[in-house]
Amino acid sequence: MIVCDTHCDVLWTRVFHPETAPVVTPENLNEGGVSLQVCTLFAGSGGPEKVPYETGMKQYHEFCRMVENEHWLQAFSPLEAEDGKSKAMLSMEGGEILEGNPDRVQEFYDYGVRMIALTWNRENEIGCPAKAGPEGHIKETGWEILKEMARLRIAADTSHLNEAGFWDLIDKHAHPPMASHSCARSLCDHFRNLTDEQIKGMIRRGGWIGINFYPSFLSVTGKADAQKIAEHIDYICQMGGAEHVGLGSDFDGIETVPLDVRTPAEVPHIFAELRRRGYRETDIEKIAGVNFLNYYRRLGWE
Repeated sequence: MIVCDTHCDVLWTRVFHPETAPVVTPENLNEGGVSLQVCTLFAGSGGPEKVPYETGMKQYHEFCRMVENEHWLQAFSPLEAEDGKSKAMLSMEGGEILEGNPDRVQEFYDYGVRMIALTWNRENEIGCPAKAGPEGHIKETGWEILKEMARLRIAADTSHLNEAGFWDLIDKHAHPPMASHSCARSLCDHFRNLTDEQIKGMIRRGGWIGINFYPSFLSVTGKADAQKIAEHIDYICQMGGAEHVGLGSDFDGIETVPLDVRTPAEVPHIFAELRRRGYRETDIEKIAGVNFLNYYRRLGWE
């Protein structure tokens, strides 16, 4: 079975919190059967004024060391998940790393970045974050960057983006967007989660949603387990999104983890819960990874 996890912060943890042992390791990925682990270059929490480009590059150089010295395998295409080997693919979280320069999109494409979360929690040259409220459209520079992303078939990631920006992408962007690590707001009322209308818009446009494992996004109690993750997956499936949903753990970027999905090694517990709910193996395979690969095929990847 192909298993894709579309967001983790192992690079940030390794570079800026070396005292913390990351849970995303080759051993845990192999034990959990993870075919493709997306590792993000995080801009940091300071916004555009706090050297986000340099911050991102420190993480990229760490990734290069991991590939060279620790036997990590880099995927330059998401479809390499079909190779039968556990690989890591780069993304970007916080478009301020690009410093408002559309030419930087090509630079990071050459490094292997295949998705870009346009914002984190601060406004930047592209758009506005969900944390600041729903208002604020994609900016002129943002559209220039998005045009380059579309040319290179880099996915536009709406996780952390505000609602106005989200609908700009749904209505106007050349390619369907995705959300690498977001949950359903109807099940847990948090500004980082997607409303029913946003979920419907993503399905209608041919996008994709990766369910975040952060307990505070999964449950109003702040506690969660594989059952809660499956509940959010099932909710989107019941809305017609059975071919538009998957996994976006946020491992190494979340303060707490689900009780029985603490590392990539325990991801199969989610599939066991889906089986308990009556999901067929073919449906579970789609959720585990096939849906994500098909999303990239809709962007033109072959």
